[in-house]
Amino acid sequence: MTGTMKKILIALMALVVAAAVLAQTGLLSRYGITPFFGSADPSDKKIGDRFEYQTVGGIRLRARTNGNYFELFEEGKWKTSFMTGVNMGATEPGLFPGDLTVSYETYYRWFEYIRDMNANSIRIYTTMRPQFYNALLDFNSSSDHPIWLFQGVWMNEEDILKLGDVYAQNGKIANDFIADAKNTVDVIHGNITLPTRPGFASGEYTADVSKYLAGWILGIECDPRLVISTNQNHPDKTAFEGEYMYTLSASPFEAFLCSAGDAVISHQTETYKLQVPVGFTNWVTTDPLSHPNEPHEDEDLVSVNVENIKSRDTYHPGQFACYHVYPYYPESLNYQEDYIEYTDLNGKKNPYRAYLKDLRLAHTMPILIGEFGIPTSRGTAHVGFMGYNQGGVKETDQGKMILDMFNSMYEEDYAGGLLFMWQDEWFKRTWNNEAFNIADKRPFWSNVQTNEQFFGLMSFDPGENKPICLIDGSSDDWKGATAAFTAAPGKLYIKSDERYVYFMVQADNYDFEKDTLLIPIDTIQGQGNFKLRNTSVTFEKAADFLIQIHGKNDSRIQVDSYYDWFYYLYGEQYRMLPLIRDVRDRNSGRFNPIMMCLNYEMEIPPKNKKIPLGRYETGKLTFGNSNPASPDYNSLADFCYKDGILEIRIPWQLLNVMDPSDGKIADDLYTMQSIVATDTGVWSVGLGLKSNGNTSISLGGSFRWDKWTMPKYHERLKPAYYDLQEGLKKYR
Repeated sequence: MTGTMKKILIALMALVVAAAVLAQTGLLSRYGITPFFGSADPSDKKIGDRFEYQTVGGIRLRARTNGNYFELFEEGKWKTSFMTGVNMGATEPGLFPGDLTVSYETYYRWFEYIRDMNANSIRIYTTMRPQFYNALLDFNSSSDHPIWLFQGVWMNEEDILKLGDVYAQNGKIANDFIADAKNTVDVIHGNITLPTRPGFASGEYTADVSKYLAGWILGIECDPRLVISTNQNHPDKTAFEGEYMYTLSASPFEAFLCSAGDAVISHQTETYKLQVPVGFTNWVTTDPLSHPNEPHEDEDLVSVNVENIKSRDTYHPGQFACYHVYPYYPESLNYQEDYIEYTDLNGKKNPYRAYLKDLRLAHTMPILIGEFGIPTSRGTAHVGFMGYNQGGVKETDQGKMILDMFNSMYEEDYAGGLLFMWQDEWFKRTWNNEAFNIADKRPFWSNVQTNEQFFGLMSFDPGENKPICLIDGSSDDWKGATAAFTAAPGKLYIKSDERYVYFMVQADNYDFEKDTLLIPIDTIQGQGNFKLRNTSVTFEKAADFLIQIHGKNDSRIQVDSYYDWFYYLYGEQYRMLPLIRDVRDRNSGRFNPIMMCLNYEMEIPPKNKKIPLGRYETGKLTFGNSNPASPDYNSLADFCYKDGILEIRIPWQLLNVMDPSDGKIADDLYTMQSIVATDTGVWSVGLGLKSNGNTSISLGGSFRWDKWTMPKYHERLKPAYYDLQEGLKKYR
């Protein structure tokens, strides 16, 4: 071989190695260059790339369904995978979903956390900004354990409320949904520029993440009224014949879903020669099962059955069913007799697993649980039969419950589960307290009474780098603070952040187990109590709220009955509570327990067993240590006492604050005849001990906080993250 030929051969080899390195980093694919060697067939193995495709009839496959499971094509062979993933939102504190401003760096960091947790997938609900896909491509290109993506396509909820029929107004909902779905195909392949639209992702998409696409999850939880209206208004649209999907004995709504699925498959097949599994979002409300003990008509009114959507031989990867299944709602999971009587292999009554078993029998295709989860909020919205509640769950218990549900899915031959949610979401609302806050200000503060805000494995805790206060009975967090008030029991200090108002008492003459320590608070002028009914306690200024600390198990915050918005809403407005004749009297001396609703009155069929209005005392305070680094950490702790130091934290909403970021509190309920916000001023506070004799407590202290435009916060992984990190190993 001549020297020239050797030089040419060495140069060629260098080019091959360079191309392989670039392929492995993903840089070539990032810019639309796909390096194939020896053939233009994309099914050929890429040098330096551990991923391959299988080609069937010229169509590339990387993910498919087989039996009850997903299979992923890796290292030249199909591998059965139990999908363990998390749903990921598009927000941080201070943002609504439509703001879409989470950065590339943040997404990349979150992907690292998720990989290290031993999850194998993520789900997103709609098109994200280019930063998301850029970060996913770069992360996966350099990771030994790439994260698979389930891409969702959202339906316009405003149009659903307005039109109530997917074919109304010349098929606006259906047409827009299919158009968005086809655009999302191009997004996944890094081949589109989306124009700017308020509330929607936009920009130039160049990151091709299609080789990490595990499946499409199309649509949202089906509104039963939308399904019924569509079915009734269009009885002629019961069939759809597509190139890849068709219907058999379908309803008009199911035919609409079929048309959307066929459009996605067609566009991806014809433009990119790639097919992946397709699923449609569903939930217990519109499942194909019958729930004879469901008390709410809308929760068992109509079915959407994807078994009526069929695939042709031209579609190779197969369909899957996708359901959102939580352990506490709908009520059928708490009252359906065969569910609550079911005992699992551990001897535990397990209606959640009973439902999974029932649903598994209704389907011939794999079932992916696209949403399930347990929120760690202080407030509770529903109580589950198993104690797996919608809120009021300690962070240290969250992971155990999640892993138990994962195990139920695995044991019942499900394709996997996608946990709701990766990160907490401050913008969320909850049915039982949304009347008590201002809708467009929710993202700017953290309402621990709202369960929907606390599903995440990652918490956004107030404070730029660390909390301003941990409830642990230590005065360390209060160094340099000035006392707001001094009285016989000791010195009272107050401060606040985006989540709580904090109180610290340096007690001098106080027996924690025997004495009742009182902290009266005056928040609004022109109302309040000058006395505590049935006692000799009086206040020098009218108090709207009263904190009473009497040992570990009998402490609470109460509200002047005139300012009790729970009673006002459910008694005066909804007429669900017995009317109290003198509730409109100012200075009644009555302080009410602060309550929260769990359920409206209902009847359980078929015997029509009556369930009364459900409520619980959310103002009751929990003793414990709120320091996550403590071995006795209790995320629900409200107060702690140690060595003469009493620390208390009260959620803003328990003080009738509707938006602390802008200093808004609830106005006079009966004068305004509504729950509306007004500006707050300086609060007056006091400190005293309840005694057998006359007790007069001064409210000579004051408290006022600074408003803010954007919240300060820092990330913290909850204990459940580490529980899952260990528990998910068995499914890898």
